[in-house]
Amino acid sequence: MAFRRVMQLKLSILSRLILGYFVLLVLAANMSIYAIVQLGRVNDVTRSIILVDNPLIGLHKDLTDALLSETRYEKKYLIVQDPALYEGFLKSKVDFEHALEEARRLNISDEEQTALNNTADYHLIYYSLFKDELGYLKDGALYAKTWYAAEKDKAVNSAIDELGKVRLLSQAGIFDKVKNLTEAGTHARTIAMAVSAVSLLVGLVLSILITRSITRPLAEMQKKTKDIAEGVFEPDLHLPSPPEIGELSRAFNTMCSKLKEVDKMKSDFFALMSHELRTPLTAIKEGTNLFLEGKGGEVTEKQKKLLTIVSQESDRLIGLVNSVLDLSKLESGMLAFNFTRTDLPPLIARVVAEMGPLAEAKYIRIDRQVKDLPALSMDIERMLQVLRNLIANALKFTPRNGVVSIEARNEEDFVVISVSDTGPGIPKEYLASVFEKFRQAPGNGKLPGTGTGLGLAIVRHIIQSHGGTVWAQSEEGRGSTFTFRLPV
Repeated sequence: MAFRRVMQLKLSILSRLILGYFVLLVLAANMSIYAIVQLGRVNDVTRSIILVDNPLIGLHKDLTDALLSETRYEKKYLIVQDPALYEGFLKSKVDFEHALEEARRLNISDEEQTALNNTADYHLIYYSLFKDELGYLKDGALYAKTWYAAEKDKAVNSAIDELGKVRLLSQAGIFDKVKNLTEAGTHARTIAMAVSAVSLLVGLVLSILITRSITRPLAEMQKKTKDIAEGVFEPDLHLPSPPEIGELSRAFNTMCSKLKEVDKMKSDFFALMSHELRTPLTAIKEGTNLFLEGKGGEVTEKQKKLLTIVSQESDRLIGLVNSVLDLSKLESGMLAFNFTRTDLPPLIARVVAEMGPLAEAKYIRIDRQVKDLPALSMDIERMLQVLRNLIANALKFTPRNGVVSIEARNEEDFVVISVSDTGPGIPKEYLASVFEKFRQAPGNGKLPGTGTGLGLAIVRHIIQSHGGTVWAQSEEGRGSTFTFRLPV
């Protein structure tokens, strides 16, 4: 949560990446420090075993051997009183004391130090008893040899027992240290695995959060770009994003505001011009009709042909003006709809009957597959306008002897109507824009694109006002299908 709040701050993309890498580096550094500490502990324990415990075990053997050597020389000397034996005893005594001094200098435990001190005391008792015997031998006096022998054996055995304690304590110390090393290794391995897992998880979460904080606003802007391409210019892009992307979103909003303003100016211009043109065009049409009816005097056949052409072109211009006005009203939301509950099949039959002469003139067959449909809430006149535009388009782009198919079916909570033709089809790159105003797919030479490009735009607005959707499907050379669906 804390990192999410940090991500919501106005941090640049570079700052976010640096922050994420810093967190990962801190985790890695902590892991390294922990590993160094554990390696230091292992090194200390290993050094202690190598420099203390192992040498102490070796000195235990030297002390034991030296002490036993002393007893052998001492006993032989008391029997044969050979000076070489006494020299051997003294050498063994020096070896014992030297080994004892080395053992005492080691960094050993208090218990081991106490055992060595006891060994030294017992050795001193043994040496004192031997010196007493040497004095008696020198003076030639009698003394209790059996008692002295027993006491010396007792002192030597006690010293050997204390040395045994030193050896056992050293071995126990090695075992404990090895055990501690094993436990420390297990603990370190567990910690390392846990820290690695946490680092991986944190790294993954950081990557997702940082990437999402960058890609999410980019996806919103991509969606907004598609809206602009479809003619939706609302400046509603407000993104909690890095400053660089935030600046780009504000530029998007400014661009949308300008485009919306330009689009409104264009729509107002067309609406104004259409309104201003309708009155003179109507006057021209009515005047032409009066001339055709002979109200202005006798008209020759050549004049009738010319007046007929003027009348037809006037009708076409008036239709264009009406289409522009209808589209302007639809876009501004000023066109009122009169919704009533009505059956759709009679409307389809009515439009097909109206389009019959045009279809017969081009020898086009109109197939209808209209199933039983529920009544729909719709504006009858606007729905007739939709059907006329779609069926007229299909007839216009269908070649002679072609087929136009009309299908109406019920799908769950919707009624779906499709109008298909056998014309040249629409190139894929133009398919998404055919419902935009003043946009037409290019002709293929045989059937050139004609019209104003307003019919399908009006269809889309009317269908959307009825709560439905409309779309087109096409494949070049295999015709087109325009489909819309309305809620039941």
